[in-house]
Amino acid sequence: MPATDYQGSSVPFASIGRSILSIRRDQVHSMEGNLESASAQDQRLEAFQRMVTENFHDLSSCNPDEFLSLSWISRLLDGFLSCQEEFRAILQSHRFQFAKPPLDRQTSEFFERSVKALDICNAIRDGIEQVRQWRKQLEIVLSALDSRQRTLGEGQFRRAKKALTDLSIGMLEEKEGGSVLAQRNRSFGRNSSKERSVGHFRSLSWSVSRSWSAARQLQAIGNNLNAPRHNDVLATGGLAVLVYTMNTVLLFVMWVLVAAIPCQDRGLQMHFSVPRNFSWAAAVLSLHEKIVEESKKRDRRNSCGLLKEIHQIEKCARHITELADSVHLPLSVDKEKEVRQRVEELGQVCEVLKDGLDPLEHQVRNVFHRIVHSRTEGLDCLGRPHSSE
Repeated sequence: MPATDYQGSSVPFASIGRSILSIRRDQVHSMEGNLESASAQDQRLEAFQRMVTENFHDLSSCNPDEFLSLSWISRLLDGFLSCQEEFRAILQSHRFQFAKPPLDRQTSEFFERSVKALDICNAIRDGIEQVRQWRKQLEIVLSALDSRQRTLGEGQFRRAKKALTDLSIGMLEEKEGGSVLAQRNRSFGRNSSKERSVGHFRSLSWSVSRSWSAARQLQAIGNNLNAPRHNDVLATGGLAVLVYTMNTVLLFVMWVLVAAIPCQDRGLQMHFSVPRNFSWAAAVLSLHEKIVEESKKRDRRNSCGLLKEIHQIEKCARHITELADSVHLPLSVDKEKEVRQRVEELGQVCEVLKDGLDPLEHQVRNVFHRIVHSRTEGLDCLGRPHSSE
């Protein structure tokens, strides 16, 4: 589909913030009454499109040093939660319109896509736990080599090298898709002591099996995701545009999480296109291109996650391993200074991970629960059973 065309129509998608809603106003002006409520609906839909645009523009125009960092991912999820909450509120206040064709079908499809996003949230939780385990290995290295009260000797280097070897094996297993944690199923619900004791967890989206694939899950979310037809936009007063926008936001945010955080079968080759005349399209497409380009960089090509801090883990581990393999004891003054410098860099990475991983996991849990609650409320509005939960 050409980027500038409606799906199935020769009419170009003009600026969504103006033309779609101006059509709505033209319809309302031809009717007696209800002008004030229709105008309020127009303004709310415009505000939603503006929120999406501003969120993605902010993420796209960030400082390059912050791109794909823990703090950047946190902002991405904050933006998603804001959009999800506003979408839920609009659906609640226009429930009668959403219960009629074609919105009822389009909205039900969105909620079915959101169920698939729950498994991705669970897989991302596992990935965060994996990074947390890597941080523990780095802290062993830090403890072994950061002793300022004594001269570094063979015992300290041996301990550091063992931790680095364990880290290297763990990251290699993750790259090959064979991590144990990727096969353990996490849940964001309450778990009984019995469940915790056997290490098996179930989520509201069931479990992530050993054959589960993040790439296939993303493909399922994106299947048949098309911009609304011209007639559907007119028939729904612009609400079809709202549903399409939220679908696209859901797909893109899940794709970014899979790109950044270790999880099973992370394949990033998802076909992603949106009509460029959406106000938020330029920022989303720019981010997609930047992330794909990042994944193609020589030092990121085989990474188990594009998160900035994972790249820092790999760099620090490589530098200290090379240094530990080349040292001759007792250390010269220059060599000891170099070791201290590398250890200081490692300490900074550990600090960022210590401060950022728990809040990120909490945010992913919030995304999971917000999707569940929004879907339950939404299906109630549509008069549909909650059969997929």
